[in-house]
Amino acid sequence: MNVLVLNAGSSSQKCSLYRFSDEGPPAEPLDPVWEGAIDFGHSEGQAEITVETASGESLRETLSECDRTAIRKLAVERLLETLWKGPAQVIDSKSAINAVGHRVVHGGSQYREAVLIDERVKAAIRELTPLAPAHNPVNLAGIEIAQALLKDGCPQFAVFDTAFHRTLPNAAALYPVPQSWIEKGIRRYGFHGISHQYCANRAADLLNESVENLRLVICHLGNGCSLSAVKNGQSIDTTMGFTPLDGLMMGTRSGSVDPGILIYLMREHGYDHEQLNQQLNKASGLKGVSGLSGDMREIVSAMQAGNAQAKQAFDVYIHRLRSGIAAMTASLGGLDGLVFTAGVGEHATVVRAEACERLGFLGLDVSERKNMERGGDRAISSAQSKVPIWVIHTREDWQIATQCWQFVKD
Repeated sequence: MNVLVLNAGSSSQKCSLYRFSDEGPPAEPLDPVWEGAIDFGHSEGQAEITVETASGESLRETLSECDRTAIRKLAVERLLETLWKGPAQVIDSKSAINAVGHRVVHGGSQYREAVLIDERVKAAIRELTPLAPAHNPVNLAGIEIAQALLKDGCPQFAVFDTAFHRTLPNAAALYPVPQSWIEKGIRRYGFHGISHQYCANRAADLLNESVENLRLVICHLGNGCSLSAVKNGQSIDTTMGFTPLDGLMMGTRSGSVDPGILIYLMREHGYDHEQLNQQLNKASGLKGVSGLSGDMREIVSAMQAGNAQAKQAFDVYIHRLRSGIAAMTASLGGLDGLVFTAGVGEHATVVRAEACERLGFLGLDVSERKNMERGGDRAISSAQSKVPIWVIHTREDWQIATQCWQFVKD
């Protein structure tokens, strides 16, 4: 069975094709037989396409079109056509695609798992745009382009980033706000759920234990950052909230701030909602505090060169990360494993070391030697650590593909 995964972002599009045997998904994640990506960020009206196959073929193209909507449609269609045409071909025709899985950021309150896409589902994704304005519209665009290209013979599924967190108890999900707000759907939804779910299951495999028997804290640290507390295989607490802006300090996002600050800026300095949105989402976090960059690699480099603002940004980031890990552990009532994942979590050795440095009271101790090693899913805890600490390469596309396989099989 061939399962295609589409992961659409505001400035990029990633796609993968996985090939399952009749026995279904193996214990170890498969590598895709084909991977494609589109970068829309280099120049307005341009798209750079790259394709690589498991057998070593590759392709690079640049497309141009004056209209933003038109360039996205043109680029996605061209990318998908390389599956069955040209040097990167891996299937005979588009009819060889048995299912398509789409990552959708916000599924609101109604979706707890992957769902077959129909007009009702598309309408729900569209209606949730105000809660994820940078993500849901491009997720929906990817769905409609794929549907038009592959026609009705290929089932397509939406896999929601919020779905894994639908198990949050009300004590964790509800904000202490008026009931009338809660009735409007204002609650903690949580995000990065596909990554958190994959990493929880992968950690259980690596520990040779059932995920139902574990209490895990997952640290998804990229440009966007979130933590989850996973107990008995279910999310019971998380840091992102009503939107992906809540929680930890991030690359350019503030994370949690005193809401009174926003009231003050509106009342005393005339800020409107657009200014606040831009400042909190694009000009805060590491970038805002350092005045340099939202990229952790640049922050660490500047800090090591003696830049005081970079050091200050790093210190705030680590303080909030440590506090968040301790809070998630409190929700769990103990800890059986800590996982670092995503770009920063997988590659920033100093972040992992500093995050755990003052958490010895939780039984955490990082091995300096293991922490410096590179590549693959690996333990970085010392022999003295009472709790295993793992670095896991998140495989959101694989998680989506396996869910689609299960739906088609059933």
